[in-house]
Amino acid sequence: MMDLRRRSDDDSLSSRERSVLEAVVRTYVETAEPAGSRTLARRYNFGVSPATIRNTMADLEDEGYLTHPHTSAGRVPTDLAYRFFVDRVVRPESLTVAERGLIERELGTGESTLERILLNATRALGMLVNELGVGSVPQLDTARMEQIDLIRVSSSKVLMVVTVHSGIVRTVYVDLPGDVPADVLEGLQRVLNERLAGLTFLEIRSSFGERLRDAVEDPVAQDILNIFVESSDEFFAPVPAAQDQVVLGQTSAIAAQPEFSTNERLRDLIALTEQKDLLARVLGTRVTRGGPYVTIGGEHVPELAGFTLVTSGYRLGGLRGIVGVIGPTRMPYEKVIAIVDYTSSLVTRMLEP
Repeated sequence: MMDLRRRSDDDSLSSRERSVLEAVVRTYVETAEPAGSRTLARRYNFGVSPATIRNTMADLEDEGYLTHPHTSAGRVPTDLAYRFFVDRVVRPESLTVAERGLIERELGTGESTLERILLNATRALGMLVNELGVGSVPQLDTARMEQIDLIRVSSSKVLMVVTVHSGIVRTVYVDLPGDVPADVLEGLQRVLNERLAGLTFLEIRSSFGERLRDAVEDPVAQDILNIFVESSDEFFAPVPAAQDQVVLGQTSAIAAQPEFSTNERLRDLIALTEQKDLLARVLGTRVTRGGPYVTIGGEHVPELAGFTLVTSGYRLGGLRGIVGVIGPTRMPYEKVIAIVDYTSSLVTRMLEP
């Protein structure tokens, strides 16, 4: 069941207004040029004069669906127009054999790890729709810990590798109080696995100290164990750090779009790609939405106000993540929604055991 955000309140629009509004959206998406009444009269068989179309466009502008640049007599859609289009008009297209084949080849390239599949997915999305592909790794609250490995990287630092049943690996560097003997580390690793294996991250965070109480007798081992207890909320947080949680495709395709021809708009795009903490929060709110899920322009936080975000969820065992695209609000919605939806379903199939 598709969730295309909320329904626009367009019950007051006449049949002609709806037809003209759809025509303006399609024309602007295709040409990136404001649509004039004569252009619409040539492209669409409305059966009325350009003057009538022009009057209808003026009414739509008064109602907030259209606007026009000061230098042009043509109109362009507003966020409200795109919302109307997505809610009332869009019927996702069927993908061609070539499009399906490209996605399947890209996702099957390289290692079959989650991170690699997501990276390939975001790149494939960017190539097919000329937008910025985006993905997120699943939140881990319900992930069950399978194994902990403590790997010494220096005399005073170890790498804690946490593997969960879904195949995801969390790595954390832990600073030690001096040089710790190998047998002490081995003992700690054994204790952590004995007392935590099979628990969810949420269960570990809420009972870490209690479960490790009286686990060791050696004072050195106890000092190190105290470090783990004090940092358990960080080590077993429900999501990875933002830089590890968000995967972005290549920006070259979307940067070539007309919307980013000015230095200011291009800077906005580059700044957005650098705010992975923001993107992590935004994508995190969409995990339970399934897909496809479309948000447009002013429906976002201010940093995303000039963009459209189309996402769909994928599953990894009992965990969920997101794949999708970020692009300008002028977007071929039917094609983008279909490609994002197919890509997310393919990611799920590739991650199934």
